[in-house]
Amino acid sequence: MYQIGLLGLGIVGTGTAEILLNPSRRNPLLSEMKIKRVGVRSLEKPRSVQLPRDILTTDLDSIVNDPDISIIVELLGGLEPARSLILKAIRAGKHVVTANKAVIARYREEIYAAARKAGVYVLIEAAVGGGIPIIKPLKQSLGANRLQSIVGIVNGTTNYILTQMTSFGTDFETVLRKAQELGYAEADPSADVDGLDAADKISILASIGFGGHIKREDVYCEGIRQVSSADITYGDRLGFVIKLLAIARGNAGEESDRLELRVHPTLVPKEHPLANINGVNNAILVEGDPLGQVMFYGPGAGSGPTASAVVSDIMNIVAILKSSGNAASLDPLLIPNHQHYCQIIPIEELSSSFYTRFISTDLPGVIGQIGTCFGENQVSLKSVVQIGFQEADAEIVVVTHNVQEKLFRQAIEEISRLEAIKDIPCVLRVI
Repeated sequence: MYQIGLLGLGIVGTGTAEILLNPSRRNPLLSEMKIKRVGVRSLEKPRSVQLPRDILTTDLDSIVNDPDISIIVELLGGLEPARSLILKAIRAGKHVVTANKAVIARYREEIYAAARKAGVYVLIEAAVGGGIPIIKPLKQSLGANRLQSIVGIVNGTTNYILTQMTSFGTDFETVLRKAQELGYAEADPSADVDGLDAADKISILASIGFGGHIKREDVYCEGIRQVSSADITYGDRLGFVIKLLAIARGNAGEESDRLELRVHPTLVPKEHPLANINGVNNAILVEGDPLGQVMFYGPGAGSGPTASAVVSDIMNIVAILKSSGNAASLDPLLIPNHQHYCQIIPIEELSSSFYTRFISTDLPGVIGQIGTCFGENQVSLKSVVQIGFQEADAEIVVVTHNVQEKLFRQAIEEISRLEAIKDIPCVLRVI
């Protein structure tokens, strides 16, 4: 019997416990696992899962140090004490399963170095995409490919908000409050709506897919607060939907470790595979050679989907232990051994098509002045449309051809100083 120590009994921890306690008609390996201890913050809190009270404890260190426990499942969330407990468990010779994308994104190198030294596994399938299998496919099934890009909708909260704004024309703040009421968004929604959660996830995927360490602080990140229902409407008229995309792209040079790595709201053509991913669902589009494109789609969060991925990792470790007797010789497909950091291309050097909305006084020649500023900064325009009016002010929408971000920003700075321009409420990239 393989003894498991569970750290955290929140939404995902409860879902994990329910699967482990009810192995009937699931994989036979589940019958060989037993939850020995569960670490919680409060012993008095009512819980929906039925566990013997004597296995609950607030002493989390006692779980990671228990010699009878072979697998620690960390589902606390946050950076501390999660990071410290993971490292203590590894030093105690225990395998670790975690859904903690924030810890993995920031301390991946430290954690995996410790795991290799101790000869144990740290598996993270639940850290990205909830129930969508993406970590193992990147490590194993797609391992023969030279990856070109990983582009995804990896945050269900922002996708729900943008879907509601698109479907009903509701403003951001109203939809955010509804998302909080439904439990899709936290009381402090910053990690989701400011793109931080998506940045954690794409840094993990990029590290696996492109085979190098990623410094989390190098991921360029914008959230969705600037997106208005007006921009969604105008985007729709132009043939686009707006999605928060997490993007990792390899440089064209085959031997280069330079990557594009960014998170931002993006205008996506309606015929694009990611355009119709709605609600709280996630989808990750992977492109490689010789594979071409493949997309992974499904529920990106929640008790059941995330617990499914957690238990899958536990089963993977148990299967290895049963077949080898120990994990002294680690499977190189399951635990990385990167020796270098990928170089992240500064956002100013990247090229993109841009959508920009201007508010200007309704004067003759304004569109010409905007066009001149763009032209003088080598920005080629795809379309310029005067959409309508906000009271006495004209509303102008511009879509550019591909241009280096630095040149585009120079043009926007000059345009903002024009006497007729009152505001530039939204600038979005186009995929």
